[in-house]
Amino acid sequence: MTTRTQVLVPIIIAAVIVGVVGLSTLPGDAKRASSEFPIGTIKIDDVVLQVQIADTEARRAGGLMFQDQLPYDEGMIFVFDQPGNYGLWMRNMQFALDMIWFDADGRVVDIIQGVPPCITVEEIISCDTYQPEGKASYILEVTSGFVEKYDITRDSILTVISI
Repeated sequence: MTTRTQVLVPIIIAAVIVGVVGLSTLPGDAKRASSEFPIGTIKIDDVVLQVQIADTEARRAGGLMFQDQLPYDEGMIFVFDQPGNYGLWMRNMQFALDMIWFDADGRVVDIIQGVPPCITVEEIISCDTYQPEGKASYILEVTSGFVEKYDITRDSILTVISI
């Protein structure tokens, strides 16, 4: 006799896979149209960047999903009302990232470089979440290689110009 769990588990797994495959096959314009972000300007040390601002739950959940690789003078800044141990994932990303967490005063809390995207169905299902070592108020995502190119360190300072 088949149990309810034996029937439901394969159905749920199939639904997740179909949903992930469906999302990953959306045309590029449809993906980008669903992710409109306000634009701001920040500075890290002496490096000025134009950033997409993810300041709501919906914007933070979508992040840079489905977007093309950014030039080194662009990024996305995640803004939080309260400091916390906010993690990021790489689901449906199209390129590798460097992630930098900052406290409310703009001091670096943590840096993770060269985080690979989760593109295939298998990668998406098992995609890791990257956690900082401390509490942050801002997270900056930039194209992988940014941290090394501009020598961003734990001593670097974030200055918000406009967000």
